[in-house]
Amino acid sequence: MSTRSWGLARPSALNPAATRVEKFWRWPVLLALIATIPAFYIELLENLPTPLAIAIYLGAAGISALSLWRVARMVSHPRQYLRSNALDLVLVACLLGAALLPPSAEQSWALAERLLVALLTLVRMVWAVKSWVSRGSLIYLLALSLLVLGFCGVGFWALEPHARSLGDGLWLAFTTAATVGYGDIVPTTPAAKIFAVFVVLLGYAVLSLVTAAIAAMWVETSERRMEQDIMRDLHAQLRGLREEVAALRDERRERGSP
Repeated sequence: MSTRSWGLARPSALNPAATRVEKFWRWPVLLALIATIPAFYIELLENLPTPLAIAIYLGAAGISALSLWRVARMVSHPRQYLRSNALDLVLVACLLGAALLPPSAEQSWALAERLLVALLTLVRMVWAVKSWVSRGSLIYLLALSLLVLGFCGVGFWALEPHARSLGDGLWLAFTTAATVGYGDIVPTTPAAKIFAVFVVLLGYAVLSLVTAAIAAMWVETSERRMEQDIMRDLHAQLRGLREEVAALRDERRERGSP
């Protein structure tokens, strides 16, 4: 049941009942982790209430812990399963810490701990959706990149005062994700600067997947053309060999050989 990939158990390593439970809880856990993204900024911005952020952090920790507990009850080696899901255990502990720590605006170490939670959450969300992205799925990758850039644009529109419209937010999201940095609009507030870090990490990864998928399509097309040429030559050689065998049979028949 153990795995080498980010401390997460592969669904194929579970029994059928545990796999069904794991798939059922995948969506609630993913939605709870997504909710921690606005919770981070709700807690960071002084003009928004922090009790809502605390409730979101506690809810995400509870849903993640409940998902682990439900699956662990259905496997033959619960401790081994929990060890193989070390990232989820660490994430639950960090979510609880993010809910109980003092405000990030007052303590820099509290902000650092919540940044760690955001990074772990990003890794966990990528792991949850990685099975939806397969090699050559260019349409899905394009849709995912548009969704990510749209979300980042809305975030910049809400967090950056110089992004006065949604179009400005989308433009800032694209230039940040593409690491172009024209400088016409730049993040100025602490919240926008922190958000820009995650936009670079997430956007660069998504755009890299899109370019890799396009390159893979060209490579696969060339490989397919080469395979067709090889098969065509092989068929021609087999056809020539059959003709030679048929000619030898005709020659032996004419000589009266058995």
